[in-house]
Amino acid sequence: MSDSRYDKAMQFAAITSGQRGLDIHIASDLARKILSGTLEVGDVLPSEVELCGRFGVSRAALREALKLLSSKGLLESRPKLGTRVRERSHWNLLDVQLLEWMEGIESTDGLYQQFLAFRQTIEPQATRLAALHASAEQRNELSRLFREMSAICATQPFDLARWLEADSAFHRVIFHSTDNCFFIPFGNLLATIFRCFFTWPTSAHEIYLDEHRKIYEAIMMGDADAAHQASAGLMLNSTRPATA
Repeated sequence: MSDSRYDKAMQFAAITSGQRGLDIHIASDLARKILSGTLEVGDVLPSEVELCGRFGVSRAALREALKLLSSKGLLESRPKLGTRVRERSHWNLLDVQLLEWMEGIESTDGLYQQFLAFRQTIEPQATRLAALHASAEQRNELSRLFREMSAICATQPFDLARWLEADSAFHRVIFHSTDNCFFIPFGNLLATIFRCFFTWPTSAHEIYLDEHRKIYEAIMMGDADAAHQASAGLMLNSTRPATA
């Protein structure tokens, strides 16, 4: 490639990268207005010209932002009617980026209870599958994580950040061990939910380590029924965010 063609390619990449940053910024701003109710269901967004003026961006960046929000179910565009906010039933609440935008807006308590009901349905089955299909490498990783969780509980003062990281990783490995491509994304989703919405414990006494131990041991032994039962037990005891 000649120097001139290389320079043009680099300039194009820089412009594209800059626009990408702008469209995420615009999408985040509009999403949080929708999620908070500032923009209500059925509201029609201002024209492209007005929005470009407000954000100080090009039409290309704005359109990319609106396309992103449409892909998450927040917006829909209709000829001659403009772009409007869709009903909540269309929102893709399993989208990690959308959940991150919800941080600090949605009621933590309400969202936790709804997510717990959903989690009670799928995680025991995921744990059963993990007991059957986890690879040697995944079992080793689960073992390492459980040892770390045990060490955290035995250490004073209680390290909240370290526990959050280890516990999220523990549950993520379970979903990744199912050998089922439809379960795997939920492992990543859990980490986002834990980080953004849960009120976490302040001491080791508030954590169900024994329930996690039963899950760990059942998976390591390949006992699918025991793994399912142990996970269901943890879900049943998870009456508040501190017990994830």
